[in-house]
Amino acid sequence: MRTAKTSHPAKHTRATSRVENTTDATRGEPLATRALKRKAELEAILEAIPADRVNERNEIETALATVNGLLTGDVEHLAHTTGEELSRWLEHSKHLAERAPKARGRAKH
Repeated sequence: MRTAKTSHPAKHTRATSRVENTTDATRGEPLATRALKRKAELEAILEAIPADRVNERNEIETALATVNGLLTGDVEHLAHTTGEELSRWLEHSKHLAERAPKARGRAKH
């Protein structure tokens, strides 16, 4: 029995749900604007996190303290090194407090 082989195996695609955050949504905007929006987003998230979730709160508080230190001075004309640090901060804080969206109802078997 012969089986036909193709040079391109079938691609199996899986639907993925994408979590949108300000870091992704603001690509292309000025770096300081992106950082300020992410900072505001993290501050809002921090207010909503219960006090008993200490680790989560500490991570966000640390990220906020870091960005506050970077956004001092003239944010319209960032120094090269400050821009590099803000870019790293945005990528590092991108997934803080991110939760996967709830799965849609599946059929019960």
